[in-house]
Amino acid sequence: MHDVALKVANLSFSFEADCVLEDISFAIPKASFCAVLGPNGAGKTTLIALLTQLLAPQAGTIEILGIDAGRQPVKVLASLGVVFQTRALDLDLTVLENLRYQGALRGMPDALVRTRADEDLARLGLSDRADKLLRTLSGGQIRRVEIVRALLHRPSLLLLDEPTVGLDPATRREIHGHVLSLRAEGVASLWCTHLFDEVVPDSRLIVLDHGKVLADDVADRVLQNTGAATIADAFDRLTGSARPAATA
Repeated sequence: MHDVALKVANLSFSFEADCVLEDISFAIPKASFCAVLGPNGAGKTTLIALLTQLLAPQAGTIEILGIDAGRQPVKVLASLGVVFQTRALDLDLTVLENLRYQGALRGMPDALVRTRADEDLARLGLSDRADKLLRTLSGGQIRRVEIVRALLHRPSLLLLDEPTVGLDPATRREIHGHVLSLRAEGVASLWCTHLFDEVVPDSRLIVLDHGKVLADDVADRVLQNTGAATIADAFDRLTGSARPAATA
């Protein structure tokens, strides 16, 4: 368990009579990349809401770095970075002002926020945008700022809900590549997507459909176990339903 970043056990959630997640369980290691692949309505966003405590589980448990989220929520949230599907930044503030505001919420010294902001904006090619109003940035640039915001406090686990939706292919590849590189820095990432090409062959893959986990293994082994040549084919064989789009 010392090597586990996130453990979900028998997690269930329903909206009235609509079961969104049904008794799902999985674990992902520290410093790893895990893709949760599923179409719209699969339960991905509800899973993120439960992991971030925006919703409370109706059954099951969530542990982050071995800490029970239900018993020590503040400690768990301190270990998380989150990139939500919807924008979580203020368009009428500059990039740096958005990051300083996030740092203040985290109780971080302003000097530390500025140092880390400078470092991370440079890594994502945004050094010249620090003093620009967020509304002047492109969609891809705003997404990069959201990733910088999520990593500002140096979390151990990064949660991303459809982070590349609506972005051009080149920007998608850059953001995906940056998140993959975080493994070398000890950060585990849970990347929720409906895009097949965002699944990394040697990383973990969870196939989620209609609130159920249909596969949970290294992506290459999911291919072997389903006898499929591609992730798209494996998805079709596991779900027996219409596949999600291959590109944004």
